[in-house]
Amino acid sequence: MEELRIQYVNLELQGNHESHYTQGFSSKTLVVRRGAPFKITLLLKGRAFNPHTDTLMFRILLGRLYAEFPVTFSKQGSPSRWSAYFTPKGLNPNSPSLYISSPASSSIGRYSVQLHVLTQHGQKGYVVGDFVLLCNPWCSEDAVYIPFEDQREEYVNNDSGLLYMGTPKNLESRPWSFDQYEPEILDICLKLLQVSPQYGRNLHSDPIYLSRVVSAMINCEDDRGVLRGNWLGDFKNGVNPSKWTGSADILRQWAKSKFSPVMYGQCWVFAAVMCTVMRALGIPSRVITNFNSAHDTNGNLVIEEFYSETGKKLPHSKDSIWNFHVWVECWMTRPDLGAGFDGWQVLDPTPQERSGGIFCCGPAPVKAIRDRRVDLVYDIPFVYAEVNADVHTVIVKQGQVLSSSTDTERVGSLIVTQTIGSPRPQNITGNYKPTKAAMSLHRSKSATFSRESTHKRGSTRGLSVSLSLLKVPVAGENITFTVMVTNTESIPKVLREHVNAQTKKYNRSPSGTFWEVHNVVRIAPHEAKVIHHLIDHAQYESLMGDDLVNLAVVMEDEFTQERVLASEEFNITSPQLSIQIADEDSVMLHKEHTALVVFCNTFSVPVSGLLTVTGSGLIEGEMHSRIQLFNPGCTMERSFSFIPRMVGKKMLQATLVLKNNSAKIVGYRMISVKSA
Repeated sequence: MEELRIQYVNLELQGNHESHYTQGFSSKTLVVRRGAPFKITLLLKGRAFNPHTDTLMFRILLGRLYAEFPVTFSKQGSPSRWSAYFTPKGLNPNSPSLYISSPASSSIGRYSVQLHVLTQHGQKGYVVGDFVLLCNPWCSEDAVYIPFEDQREEYVNNDSGLLYMGTPKNLESRPWSFDQYEPEILDICLKLLQVSPQYGRNLHSDPIYLSRVVSAMINCEDDRGVLRGNWLGDFKNGVNPSKWTGSADILRQWAKSKFSPVMYGQCWVFAAVMCTVMRALGIPSRVITNFNSAHDTNGNLVIEEFYSETGKKLPHSKDSIWNFHVWVECWMTRPDLGAGFDGWQVLDPTPQERSGGIFCCGPAPVKAIRDRRVDLVYDIPFVYAEVNADVHTVIVKQGQVLSSSTDTERVGSLIVTQTIGSPRPQNITGNYKPTKAAMSLHRSKSATFSRESTHKRGSTRGLSVSLSLLKVPVAGENITFTVMVTNTESIPKVLREHVNAQTKKYNRSPSGTFWEVHNVVRIAPHEAKVIHHLIDHAQYESLMGDDLVNLAVVMEDEFTQERVLASEEFNITSPQLSIQIADEDSVMLHKEHTALVVFCNTFSVPVSGLLTVTGSGLIEGEMHSRIQLFNPGCTMERSFSFIPRMVGKKMLQATLVLKNNSAKIVGYRMISVKSA
């Protein structure tokens, strides 16, 4: 009788990738999800398989871990063990098909597979090959199971999205390519786990532990992590964080350098790269922006801010409020805390504070933050302060406190993520704190000082002051705003008005004043007076880029010397690139198409720069075009061709970095690619 031999093993890549929702990852490597069976087919040589005398035994290996199991005719294997069974639709003895099933709690990683054939004449072993096993949010037994298909599509499969920056009243959406399907990226994400000094083989099935490892590895403070942070503004030894448009370049550069940190990152870059890694591993993830995010260094839930008597903000406090801070939420169960804390968990890879001795943050259940369960793990007090601290504002002169007030609503005033299937931001503030603390997108700042808020002076005060922008500030246009002052007393007043505008970075105190005005205002008893102001665009245009403006007004009563302050921090909206696609409704896989990028110069001076076009699944690498100097009001057009290599919704991005202007102009278009 001829010997039974295996000639070829078909890993059924296309069918398995479709049934495991892993089509985008690789055309050469089998990528499957735990807790679900995958199919392989054997082509035999010599003689047919005899189920009465022959046995097939699998051995799968992950590092030092391994499991051995036979192929049976029963589909009912133990859900906690690896198993294999022949296809129930009838056995082809010359080319038997079978399914391998993994527990929903299996360790993720790259496995190698060996197959042993046992016959009456002995046994023979074969090396089948490798496969990658990921978490499975489609499997109800998996700790990362998320119940709705639109959530899985958005938070696991989607390889692009929008990051929100700016200020609560003027959100800036920045396109980002997560790139989890780009060549090499999945392997790099798996390697990231192995490189981590915190990574333990016995725990890499647990999303709680995995997420802490990834949170620590995205920054390089304690290990060979991916990104080095830089908030000082000098980026000559690396890349300005604002110039990154996707995760693939960062992860590839890190891997190519043998795991030296990529320079540089800031909060949105750290968060977006972590979102890429988590989605690649199969853990549902989304990027979150917390506007007016507190960094409370002494843990007293109070952030102090100081102003001069003329409205200039002073860098006197160790505490700080970032105009926005960006982190990640990941979806998982929390068996260590109880079912009440399952669901979205905050994870923050930006290195701010140590957790368990290393720079990472979370997973902190969003429900625990809302309920102020600061006794639970991980890092809930720190995140709670980021969204709930009070702001204590003080006007000082030569070390003496002139007046003070407290704002309980400014910190964490708006928390957003991208809406599923839409470019609009979704307001999730109510997930983190009672909704009465959420501020609407169009509410203006005001400060009213009464006897209670000026107890250090010990005098009554009858002034109310508010500051309101008349429209969203746009680059190339004047900034117009009003100051409304109300005299709530029965006596006339003579006031000194001091208005001050300073530029600032989103994460630190303002720099020097670039515009100020001082006036005398006479106001009758119980009068409400509106004062109009204008900042000419020429006075701020060269200062902008990613900077924001801190605008403050101090009203001083000449008779009582009492002072009232109102302030607003805002961003300047940059013009955008427009992208037009020829035959947009018929973009086909592997067919050449054309995109037209258009930009109108709304600045008051001529501009030039470098235009870059990228698109995961649409363009290999980057396309560049140098833009020569063109005048205000003129329009620039550039056409690019692209050949889609993946089906589905894909993001085409364009970025214009200006040479003689600090603004970065961006644009994007979502393209639906159909199979040919």
